[in-house]
Amino acid sequence: MTLMLIILVITIALFVWGKYSPDVVALVSMLSLFLCGILNLSETLSGFSNPTVIMIAALFIIGEGLSQTGWTALAGKKLIELAGKSVPKLLVIITLGSGVLSGFVSNTGTVATLLPATISSAWSIGTMPSKILIPVAFGSNTGGLLTLTGTPPNIIANNALIEAGFEGFSFFEFGLIGLPLLIIALIYFRYFGFKLLPTNKTNNKPINIDSTLHEWIEAYQIDNHYYRLRIRSISTLLNTKLSDWDLENKYHINVIRLKRRHPNRLKGTQPYIEFPQNETELRYHDIITVKGNTEDINKLMIEFNLGLLTKESAKSELRNNLISQEVGMAEVLVSPKSFLVGRKMKLKEYFKRYDIQLLATSRNREPYLEEEMRVNAGDSFIIRGPWENIEKLKDQHKNIVVVGSPEEMLKDVDELTPKSYIALGALILMIVLLVVKAVPGSIAALISAGIVLFSGCVPFTKAYKSISFTSVVMIAAMIPMGVAIQKTGTAEMISNSLISFLGEGNPTLLLGGIFLLTTTFSQFINNSATAVLMTPIVILAAGTLNISPEPLLITVAISASTAFLTPIGTTTNAMVMSSGDYKFMDYLKVGFPLLILFVITTLLLVPIIWPF
Repeated sequence: MTLMLIILVITIALFVWGKYSPDVVALVSMLSLFLCGILNLSETLSGFSNPTVIMIAALFIIGEGLSQTGWTALAGKKLIELAGKSVPKLLVIITLGSGVLSGFVSNTGTVATLLPATISSAWSIGTMPSKILIPVAFGSNTGGLLTLTGTPPNIIANNALIEAGFEGFSFFEFGLIGLPLLIIALIYFRYFGFKLLPTNKTNNKPINIDSTLHEWIEAYQIDNHYYRLRIRSISTLLNTKLSDWDLENKYHINVIRLKRRHPNRLKGTQPYIEFPQNETELRYHDIITVKGNTEDINKLMIEFNLGLLTKESAKSELRNNLISQEVGMAEVLVSPKSFLVGRKMKLKEYFKRYDIQLLATSRNREPYLEEEMRVNAGDSFIIRGPWENIEKLKDQHKNIVVVGSPEEMLKDVDELTPKSYIALGALILMIVLLVVKAVPGSIAALISAGIVLFSGCVPFTKAYKSISFTSVVMIAAMIPMGVAIQKTGTAEMISNSLISFLGEGNPTLLLGGIFLLTTTFSQFINNSATAVLMTPIVILAAGTLNISPEPLLITVAISASTAFLTPIGTTTNAMVMSSGDYKFMDYLKVGFPLLILFVITTLLLVPIIWPF
């Protein structure tokens, strides 16, 4: 037991110190337990086959599916639209939105989704992001308590209850306490917490798709060379193929995209052809987006009897017609050591190897209009193609450099496609399976994750990237710590100490002690690690006092999600720190009153909802 306590104290100290990644600390702790003879091999590696770990990994993929298919971006933008120009209204809506969203998407994913829109909205209504961002982080932490899968501590507590021989919590059961806590957080920030939030001046207007497109339009003068033409009934292009006319060489026209005006007349016809090829057939009323000089466009219109459609603003044109969930745009630069430097070539032929269109070229910050060029280091281009093809260009970093992150840019696309509804359906299916308890939770999550993957909502190449292996490995490596705490009698010793100190006759007092101990840990170490440490202790305490473990485990889940006092307690707190230019004391000043409210609410409601 003494050796166990030494390893436990050192592990917690390393978590608090923060010099090493949490997963590394957990792995070292796990190995120490084996090398010191506390655990055997199967016990040491038991965490990596634990259903909790499998379920959490699958949830990352499901959340990524919602993000990749536009749901999280759409939810974030709708929330901001609802707020209008009112700061208090924005504060309430964004806190509520982050709470509800985090009940189904990871807390980190929720904050990552809402962060750009929140900062942009704060600037647009005349307030600083620091008046809004801490509520977003705290709202997401609280919202995780709305559902069984909202946050890992809920899953850990539920699994501990099942392993103790009790029936697990239902999917929405956590919401019985999570919803009141979220309402309290809303009221607190609206009428009191808002006054405690600092007004820190920052220069961090976010870069999103719309602002990025505006910059490209200005730098590359894109709006001067794009037109939408309609194929009339008398056009000689009607019912012919692009290869019949060689528009690119004879007329210096590039056909970027084609829209079918009447796709339903022919079965199986797609409404859009994102990359028209030589064999693409042109039909009546088709709308083609083309790139070319004005003189060439006029010549084309006259010769082929084409109609010119009213031109949208360039920003809307690009946003609505050239970017979607399937197809994106990016800016790339020629690197100094690229083999392209010094070569005279048509760059569009180079990009065609990746099924990517070249839309615009710039040299020395000026648009370059020639079709053929001798490439210089620093030349830049605007390209268009499938998002995965743009990502593949990163492998060519010795030749060209993709500016920014196309993957993150995709997540800002709020257009819904059939895949969007598949991703949402997968989430709903998982919820239904969990509610009716048709299969174990880990199996339900794996089924839904499989649907997301095999339907293409998340490409297989991105599946592993979407999983936060730092969190997954840390939880898997910390589970053996919980086994060791029980095996050595350490959990029983801590449990008996709690009971002895707080008294055997007052379970509510024990509940308060568990809350304070757990929340203290959660301010400095990961909430999942905190939950893993505390669950075996409270299970033993419940058995000693002959009371139900449910209220104690619910309290562990709640208090593990109350890291309101420090910026290092959760990833979400850290994510908003630099954006709001927050100091350590800002979290303490804003979070302490809210923590007190959560303690009081928990001690009042939990014994009523889950009697001892």
